[in-house]
Amino acid sequence: MDGTGTESVREPWRPGPGLRRALDVVPVALLAFVVLLVGASSGSTAWIVLGLVQTLPLVVRRTHPVLAYTIIAGASAVQALVIDTPIVSQLAYPVALYNLARHGSAVAGAIGLLVGLIGAAVASVTWIEGYRPDYVQAVWSDYVPYLFTVGAIVIVAWSLGTLSRVRDAYVAALVERGERRVVEAEQRVLLAAGRERSRIAREMHDVVAHGLSVIVVQADGGRYAAAKDPDVAVRTLETVAQTGRASLADMRRLLGLLRTGEESGRAPQPGLPDLQELVDLARRSGTRISAELPPDGASLPEAEALTVYRIVQESLTNVRKHAGHDAEVRVHVTVGDVVLVQVADTGRGAEAPTADGLGLVGMGERVAVHGGSLTAGPGADGGWVVRARWRR
Repeated sequence: MDGTGTESVREPWRPGPGLRRALDVVPVALLAFVVLLVGASSGSTAWIVLGLVQTLPLVVRRTHPVLAYTIIAGASAVQALVIDTPIVSQLAYPVALYNLARHGSAVAGAIGLLVGLIGAAVASVTWIEGYRPDYVQAVWSDYVPYLFTVGAIVIVAWSLGTLSRVRDAYVAALVERGERRVVEAEQRVLLAAGRERSRIAREMHDVVAHGLSVIVVQADGGRYAAAKDPDVAVRTLETVAQTGRASLADMRRLLGLLRTGEESGRAPQPGLPDLQELVDLARRSGTRISAELPPDGASLPEAEALTVYRIVQESLTNVRKHAGHDAEVRVHVTVGDVVLVQVADTGRGAEAPTADGLGLVGMGERVAVHGGSLTAGPGADGGWVVRARWRR
């Protein structure tokens, strides 16, 4: 696992760290053994020393490519001065150049290519002079085949290393991009879940606060009226029961959205047609209320209609909580190019006890979704005014 919490990607055909280490050491050991064997048969100490210096640095060719190449290239340059014929340890040079181009930087690889081409020219002259009899005069055409052969080996080694480096960088970029997309997808899921929790929390607050406030008001009124007028108590209890059933149905609908693997039973969300019932319920609970509502047939998108309904519902809830028993309420809702919702009361206004603020926060969030504005505060003539407005 990497730092992002996602499983790191490795091609299945690539060896693991242990096998890779063995592949670094075993071929070098075999080549060193051949160098010792051939050097011992030739009886040349310089042959053995230079051969080992050219061979052993290959052990760190992956982890320290610049160091390995520098030592091997230096030993090859010394060999051109000391030994005028090719030796088997020179096989280490193209391997070192390949690893320099692959595991080192592009600049280091270019420098290694230039040094290799210069070394190819020097080696061609040295070897021709080493094999040419003294009585034969060499011409430039004698050097060309050696120069092209050794130069081709250098170019091929550098090209393969560079292509591998570019491929490794491309694969690493793809892996990083894939991991980044996984992280971004997880973040989007978390953000969406957070927004959904906030939406459901607002809905639950509106449903519970409105329903319970009506029930409390009706229960208090029914308790005092029961001794004098039993009929009033019966009507009050009927209102309490209706409100409780409606609130319970809304809670079941919202909680159904949270269940996984089950039918959520999504009932239609309340909207403009339900505003009149909301006003009637407020009247039955004893609130003096007048309302100017959109005419029958007026329509809004479901999200906007729900926002209108919840603003009126929460405002009436706050009136029952804070405005006082003698407050009058005016509800005004217009729907057109501009949606306007205003709920004003004649209650205690700024003198009312401070609420927890969750209802106002929820209303503000709902209106902000539609690019509108919400204001709530004491009215010019007293009382409290909630006003929401947004353009369709």
